[in-house]
Amino acid sequence: EDAALTVQETVERLVAEGTLSALPTFFECATAMAFELFRRASVELAVIEVGLGGRLDATNVISPMAAVITSIDFDHQDLLGGTLESIAREKAGVIKPGIPVVIGPVAPGPRAVIEATCRERGATLVPASERVRVTAGPDGGEIGATTVSLAAGAHRLTAVPLALRGRHQIDNASVAFCLMTELVRLGVPLDDAAMRAGLTTARWPGRLERIRWRGADVLLDAAHNPAGARALADYLRDIGWRDVTLVVGAMRDKDLGGMLTALLPSCARVVCTTAPGPRALDAAALAALASEIAPATRADVVVTAIADPAAAMTDACRAGARVVAAGSIFLIGPLRGILR
Repeated sequence: EDAALTVQETVERLVAEGTLSALPTFFECATAMAFELFRRASVELAVIEVGLGGRLDATNVISPMAAVITSIDFDHQDLLGGTLESIAREKAGVIKPGIPVVIGPVAPGPRAVIEATCRERGATLVPASERVRVTAGPDGGEIGATTVSLAAGAHRLTAVPLALRGRHQIDNASVAFCLMTELVRLGVPLDDAAMRAGLTTARWPGRLERIRWRGADVLLDAAHNPAGARALADYLRDIGWRDVTLVVGAMRDKDLGGMLTALLPSCARVVCTTAPGPRALDAAALAALASEIAPATRADVVVTAIADPAAAMTDACRAGARVVAAGSIFLIGPLRGILR
């Protein structure tokens, strides 16, 4: 609360002085609050995640030691552009002169954009796939979990059980490991034990998070675009979850058709709900879209609409032993509060 008050007082003073011509956005204020809290806590090393895009994002006021672009896929096309290249151009806006830029698996078109930006700004491109040798091992005793071995230069981590679930986390682990080796090169005192600890203890609430509730096994995932939905669908196949009940709610401006096309083959039943927030698509309209897509993806799926998210989850858990909730972080947040 004190940090929020500090930001509020500063904003009001700057507007009154004419230094700011308008009030900043909620995200700009939240970013300023975060930086103020980091300052007060004397944080030595902060990982700053962009809110949207990169080039014009509030977080891009910093001069980082390194930058990371994990992947490029479609989302927020109304703001970032309708091609992977235009999205890459916006994300490459975080690249500053002279820094290493670690990238994950990126298609040739958007990668060329990132490479060109690195050349223009004198930054060093570091593709994780070329720097890190990664080998995936067995599931480590938990279905859906992954064990990996990673090597880059003098750094070796063997039999690392990744804390985060899903096959896509192998690429993410490779990118994180690559970044950590770059930070060591820049003088950050990270030893291999610290690297291992990061990979094995990371927590990400609302991302492939399993909770037992009212006799049902519930999987929460904040997938809100087709790429996220495909990763979720892959995970469901990997753990053998078929004929699940899907509770879904999403924002109107998302590619709902792409998300549903990825998820419906795994579903016996879909309960459409209205996620909180003014941008949300109402449950009835979402159900109509799911019913329209179903014949080409899963003809026998049963689609219903229950507007209230809590009621939708209660109904889904009553009818099915395996329930998946996805579509928007605005939905997952309140549901997580209810389930926990």
